[in-house]
Amino acid sequence: MLHTKSVWLRAVAPVAVLALALTACGDDKGSAGAPDHKKSNASADAPKTEKKSAEPVAGGELKAGQRGTGKFQEENGKREITYDVAAEKVHVGTEAEARKLVSDPKDAKGLVAATAWITYTNKGGGVVKDMPRVGNESEIYADGRRGGLLIGAAEDGPGCEDTIDIENWKVGQSHTLCQTYMIPAGAKSVEVHWAGEGQSAPFVWKFAHAG
Repeated sequence: MLHTKSVWLRAVAPVAVLALALTACGDDKGSAGAPDHKKSNASADAPKTEKKSAEPVAGGELKAGQRGTGKFQEENGKREITYDVAAEKVHVGTEAEARKLVSDPKDAKGLVAATAWITYTNKGGGVVKDMPRVGNESEIYADGRRGGLLIGAAEDGPGCEDTIDIENWKVGQSHTLCQTYMIPAGAKSVEVHWAGEGQSAPFVWKFAHAG
């Protein structure tokens, strides 16, 4: 489900606490401001004699609200958690709203803010004590190109949870974490990407028209 042109973004955190981490739209996965699923300390430090999985886990295209399952290293790699992940909806704001979210309105020229609501369910691996990082792996693409991460803009959105407030996340419990990216105004499609440990390709949730 894709929501457009409403005004809730005006009520999020003040501009003073926002940091626009824009990468040029269309940058590679390894660009600044977004997770790089191709690199991990765990794989870099692994013994060379260790056998790799014969069949790497792959993601795939999913419908809004449909779950994909992957693993993620929480607590600085001390705990591997299996998560069910589902992108529920995306909200796309207006150019006027986007200008109010950054300290310099010029940074938002020709851009709009897109926020994704993503629900994560702890399916196994133990309790996540605090500050889960699994939501950091989600990205938003527009017309096939990754947007620019807008730090601090999503936590106060309706239905969005702040990771600071999440403690003792037990198996079976779910939390909805949001991500906001700047994307080009008038984009025709929006995708939410998420990939867990060892995935050869991310899960991709496609949302129809963003303009």
